[in-house]
Amino acid sequence: MNTIYDKLTQLDFIIIAIYLIVLLTIGYVVSFKQNKKDETLFLANNSLNWYNIGFNMWGTNVGPSSLLAFASIGYATGVVAGNFEWYAFVFLLLLAMVFAPKYIVAKVATMPEYMGQRYGDSTQKILAWYALIKILVSWLSLGLFSGGVLVRQILGIPMWQSVIVLVAFSGIFTFAGGLKAIAKVNVFQMILLIIVSLSLSYLGVQKVGGLSALFHKVPADYWNLIKPASDKNYPWPAMLLGYPVAAVAFFCTDQAMVQSVLGAKNLEQGQLGVNFIGWLKVLALPMFILPGIICFVLYPELGSNSDLAYMTMVTNLFPSGMNGLVICVLIAVLVGTIGSSLNALSAVFTTDVYVKNYRPQATTKEQIKVGRWVIAVGCVFAVFMAIAIDNIKGQNLFNIFQAVLGFLAPSLAVVFLLSVFWSRTTKRAVNIVLSFGSAFSLSIGVLYLWIFPANAYPAWPHFMLLSFYIFAVLFISAIVISLLDKNSPTATIQESPIPVTSKKVKLLFALLGLVIICLYFIFNGH
Repeated sequence: MNTIYDKLTQLDFIIIAIYLIVLLTIGYVVSFKQNKKDETLFLANNSLNWYNIGFNMWGTNVGPSSLLAFASIGYATGVVAGNFEWYAFVFLLLLAMVFAPKYIVAKVATMPEYMGQRYGDSTQKILAWYALIKILVSWLSLGLFSGGVLVRQILGIPMWQSVIVLVAFSGIFTFAGGLKAIAKVNVFQMILLIIVSLSLSYLGVQKVGGLSALFHKVPADYWNLIKPASDKNYPWPAMLLGYPVAAVAFFCTDQAMVQSVLGAKNLEQGQLGVNFIGWLKVLALPMFILPGIICFVLYPELGSNSDLAYMTMVTNLFPSGMNGLVICVLIAVLVGTIGSSLNALSAVFTTDVYVKNYRPQATTKEQIKVGRWVIAVGCVFAVFMAIAIDNIKGQNLFNIFQAVLGFLAPSLAVVFLLSVFWSRTTKRAVNIVLSFGSAFSLSIGVLYLWIFPANAYPAWPHFMLLSFYIFAVLFISAIVISLLDKNSPTATIQESPIPVTSKKVKLLFALLGLVIICLYFIFNGH
């Protein structure tokens, strides 16, 4: 029997049923009230304020999957997962001060469009296809997998049944127009997640006997962000060198993350929004990681099943009815994430592939029809991919996320960094890295995760170091190809002067940086 399912009461199930019915009803009503011109999600018409941007980016970056993953790693190794939130400050700063201004000045709507303006249609086409792969794997499949883990924990059913249930509900929700509705209440749901998570940590700390008791009941190194080079899980060289590869690709080049900034009223609002998500990330420890550490103290019997940490805390500490509400919020945000991924997949394929290369004269109705076919195919692919990810052995949920992203990131990080910082970068170098370089990186990823898994073949380096090595090879290759290329670099974007960053933005980033530095001093040397 599944222990989590057994602890749900009739009141929990009633709340879950009411919540889901209300969501579907809202989606159904919205689908009839909104015009077809609003079919595409997040067409903000450059109207977003800093708080919209911050919550949208945070909602994209941190969802239920992160709750499960961070609690899992907190249970297994302590606060080290905080690096993935606090080290991100460097790359959020890079986005706000370097990448976003260039994107906004170029007046582009997508990342393939930006690269297409600079290097031509062939580069845009290659990047569009790679973006589709990235959406399918890093957003849709991993999102579905984390959702499957959640449903499996709640209902005690196999992964394949869990993901089919989730995809089926997401599909119904999408066709009912629920994605538009969920976008409207996303800020509320994220605030509710904050309240739920902080409440969970508070109740857990009280049950343990206070913060001092918690501090002394776990191994001392649980409170260290920086681990020695000999650490098998997160050695400091891997974190220092490997994390930036994924972070540049994720925060500075990923369409799902960057599009909120592109929808800003102006550059300052976009930069303030990026700063806001940095402050939200400071809360990662009390909201996401601490419940896992508390679970280690209260429920050590989980052992290697650390992925169960968050839901174990929820079902043991929250009263009847509250469990149902928590599950509702988690499932609703998961459905929103999966639905947004399907929408992004549809938009990129329809706009950057189908319309641009095959049917420039396609009507809106035809584009919507093609987009729905793409959604259907994406659902089927994601189900099989989620099941494949579930078969990865020797890695916890968090490591699977980071490893998959680590193999998708190197080529994107190389081409965008060189394109933004080095004007000598050529079209040929970019295209070779995006095509052959991506194939090289993904092939190594398949070998590492499935064919010769790291737990069975210890000769593999840490997955983050492996990502850095791939990045270094591709980076050097791109420079060499550019220097040997007889063709002059293509730079068709005529950049306008970039607006001066306001003192307010500089001050807030300085304060955020100071807080991050203090956190690194506090959580080390134990």
